[in-house]
Amino acid sequence: MTPVLSVLIPASNEERYIGPCLKAVLNSDPVPGYTVEVIVIANGCDDDTVGVARRFREMAEGRGWRLTILDLYEGGKIGALNAGDEKAIGRLRVYLDADVTLSPPLLAELAAALSQPGARYATGTPEISPAVTLATRIYGRFWARVPFMREGAPGFGIYAVNAEGRSRWAEFPDIISDDTFVRLNFARAERVQVRATYRWPLVEGFSNLVRVRRRQDQGVAQIKALFPALAQNDTKARANLPALLRADPLGFVVYTTVALLVRLGGLRPGAWTRGR
Repeated sequence: MTPVLSVLIPASNEERYIGPCLKAVLNSDPVPGYTVEVIVIANGCDDDTVGVARRFREMAEGRGWRLTILDLYEGGKIGALNAGDEKAIGRLRVYLDADVTLSPPLLAELAAALSQPGARYATGTPEISPAVTLATRIYGRFWARVPFMREGAPGFGIYAVNAEGRSRWAEFPDIISDDTFVRLNFARAERVQVRATYRWPLVEGFSNLVRVRRRQDQGVAQIKALFPALAQNDTKARANLPALLRADPLGFVVYTTVALLVRLGGLRPGAWTRGR
């Protein structure tokens, strides 16, 4: 039987994004030695996420790939990830956010990286989608320069593991930051950032940047509190702040202001905004 690569896509009210996401996945280059199953886990949707996803079944069948859509009544990304894992049969697992678009070679490069002996984690090279608001454009431009983005195999938006790697945890725990949890289950030498790219959208607007950054920081702190043994794998390179300041003074101001407001607890009113 041909080995399977499973692509799991949690989606909650993503009718705007799930179409471009699936189109990019199904237009991927062939994955040598593997067939591909794509599982969309719609969770708590009250829009047309499921309907949009169903329109891609014929496209998947035309490639000889399988597209499965799970329509869960309850929302929540962690529940969706666990439901997708229960359904998936692939030895290689790719966990993909519904607002991400892959470049054609990415799935094949991830499969090659994960086919090495031992537990492996892999992700692509992120590119930030063009932003609408000025604050997000400036923030994203600066963020793309920090060492974590360029060499840390960050895995936000998409990460992948082989069977040995996936055996390091059972179900996904009830946490904020699943990508951080998975990344820190692997030592630096076990993580690979392949050259193929993917597009990931930042949230729009200064106040939303602060809210999302706060939630990201809370997610990291939660993992360190609940799983202290994983902290040994947190090997982020320190940023050369003077060099970053010289390269992009305005970006430095926007980025550090967001970080400072998070630390000081500013701009708290309003509902939390999702990661993009």
